Parts: sequence; C-alpha cells; structure tokens
Amino acid sequence: MPDDPLVSTEWLHEHLGDTRVKVLDASWFLPGDPRDPIVGFEAAHIPGAQFFSIDEICDKTSPLPHMAPEPEQFAFEVGELGIGGEDTVVVYDQAGLFSAPRVWWTFRLFGHGKVFVLDGGLPAWTREGRPLEHGPAAPPAAGDFAVLTTHPELVRNLMQVWRALEQHSEQIVDVRSAERFRGAAPEPRAGLRAGHMPGAVNLPIGELMDAEGRLKSAEGLAETFARAGVDLSGAVVTSCGSGIAASLAALGLARLNHWNAAVYDGSWTEWGAHAEAPVVTGS
Repeated sequence: MPDDPLVSTEWLHEHLGDTRVKVLDASWFLPGDPRDPIVGFEAAHIPGAQFFSIDEICDKTSPLPHMAPEPEQFAFEVGELGIGGEDTVVVYDQAGLFSAPRVWWTFRLFGHGKVFVLDGGLPAWTREGRPLEHGPAAPPAAGDFAVLTTHPELVRNLMQVWRALEQHSEQIVDVRSAERFRGAAPEPRAGLRAGHMPGAVNLPIGELMDAEGRLKSAEGLAETFARAGVDLSGAVVTSCGSGIAASLAALGLARLNHWNAAVYDGSWTEWGAHAEAPVVTGS
C-alpha cells in the first residue's frame, strides 16, 4: 500500500477485483445545493461501491450536523456496508475531492488505518473512461468490522478549541472562504454569526487543490500552508463550516506527514451559534 493518504485511479482500477478492497461513495453537498448524492450514486458509481451517508452515519443525538458517531454505531453501520476489520477502504465523492476526506478521517478516528481517498474522485475516474455501474448498490454480506481502539487526539470540541486559542497551544486553521472568514459573506446555515475565531488563520480550502481539482503535491501543500502562516512544527486544528472541508485540510496535512492534525468537529456551525464564543470580523 502507498504511504500517501490518497490512491490513484490506476491503483484502484487494478484492485477492483480484490475482495479485501472496499469502495465507498461518500458524496455530500452543502445546504442549498440542489444535487442529491444518492441520485448521483445511482446514476453512476464505481463498480462494487456502497454509499456512505454522512448525514446518517453520525451522532443522531446531537443538534449539530453529521457529528462523529459513537464507536458502536460506526462499527455496526460500517459492517452493514460489507466492510471487515482487515479490509482496505477507498473513499471517493462525486465532486472530485470534497466530502470523501470526512469519511477517511472518521475511519481513522475509530482506529482503522487502512483507509484512503481516491485522488480526483469520480470526475477523474469518469474522465479516464474507467468502468461504471448504475442503479442502487447490490446488498453486501455483512462485514466483521469492530472498533478496537479510538484516536481522540484527532478530534476537538468547542471547549478544547476555546482553551487552545486562549493558551496559544494549537493553531486553528479555518478553511472557509476568505469572505466568510472576514464576515463579509453570510453563512449557508441560518442563525450563525459572521466572522471567525480570534487568533485563527484563514486558508480557503480551494487553495489546497491544483487546477484539475486534485490535492496538491506535498511541495505545493507545504508552500500553501506556509503562505497562510501555519507553522507545521506545531499542533494544528482544522475548522470549517461543519467539519467536512476541515477533514480535507487534515488530509492535506497527512500528505505532509502530519497525521495527527485534529478536526474541530462542530466547526463554525457550533462556534458561530454559541452566544458566548468570541467572534471577530475583518482580516
């Protein structure tokens, strides 16, 4: 297996017949986007793929969207998708590179290290003329997935982020657009204050991608993080609107061998709604 957190379309094509390689479509779209990821999956998906619903395999008791589930729920739901503890999991999405890293991060949170993101996602796979299936996924045989360990160091909650900002112990990298970060553009979710956390740095998520929508090379990523003012010798916590793009930033950091970057799970959906959490506007 590659050391990189991504695998190429060539690698996946070569391993489609491997019963220990499981493929997941983890497509998700922002509120207000008319696209339906399940409709997209049934229109075209990589052969043998199952659909991983980010909005269903989550903590249903939380008022926040798609928060990380409890280990027992994750193990059950993933097993129902036909995944076992020894399987290699490859995750992709219909946008190319957007929501798949969230599922990559969740597998790692629950101790499954053999998980990768498909570089370029479904658009790259389709452009290259690789095989596709249509219609609903074939029901899989249940897998024997179990959560044997967890990695709480990969996730942060509101109070942990608040404390990190006060103590300057971790760098908070907010990957929302520059306009949302400054408070010059409204949030896609109603009821949230505009602006950013005091002390956070802004690195819009699109800057981590190349012209084809793929994750930049390690050299390109290092330059991008440095240009944004991120010191990669220190601890980093990524944040966004609701924990999706923040996971993509964590994927970029993993490509730079920073595998322990944490994701603020509630992100701005939680922080911006909390009346006492400090918010600043402007640069």
